[in-house]
Amino acid sequence: MSARFTHLTFDCYGTLIDWRAGIERELVRALGGGVKLGGSRLLAAYVESEKSQESAYKKYREVLRETVVSMSGVLGAEVTDSAAREFAASVPKWPAFPDTAKFLREAGSRGFKRYILSNVDNDLLEETISRHGLEVDGFVTAEEVGSYKPNPAHWIRFMDKTGTQKRSMLHCAQSVYHDIIPTQSMGISSAWVNRYDEKLGAGVEPSFICDSLENLARALG
Repeated sequence: MSARFTHLTFDCYGTLIDWRAGIERELVRALGGGVKLGGSRLLAAYVESEKSQESAYKKYREVLRETVVSMSGVLGAEVTDSAAREFAASVPKWPAFPDTAKFLREAGSRGFKRYILSNVDNDLLEETISRHGLEVDGFVTAEEVGSYKPNPAHWIRFMDKTGTQKRSMLHCAQSVYHDIIPTQSMGISSAWVNRYDEKLGAGVEPSFICDSLENLARALG
């Protein structure tokens, strides 16, 4: 185990779970086809729409529902309330990345404590963990803290729950906006898991940069 870190914290959707693949697949399923965007363009449009829904706290199911309803014009297909609710319920079905379960299991065997800090409801995350066999020691959700990252409440609650000091934790995440920038401002070390081959903005300096959890494991020695 790295002598520097005792606790690894993770964003879930985008880092452990392939949310781009899940969003695209489940939107197409909910709408019965006809979605004119895909891949990085669909994810970019979704992220921008979701940001506007997270300014004030409401259950993540409602964020999901209202996000896709607002995207009807962008998607090129009308999103009914029924289809939006079906999409919102699909979150636990989104696929895990191939290296996720192995990384979490081996990190535990090396003595790391593993926590998920996620912008999601408790039941959606609990079902995700169960469905994909994710070995973790605990989690903090948006439902628990009543706000969404990049608000620092997730990290503050995690440290309060575990007694962990900033110097002993490494936050691992794909989203620069939701995770890497706020941890940098809090003085928390981060690992940017660049799952989708994105660019890092000026002034953003994660402690580690990798394209997978498999490569992060190597970087941690």
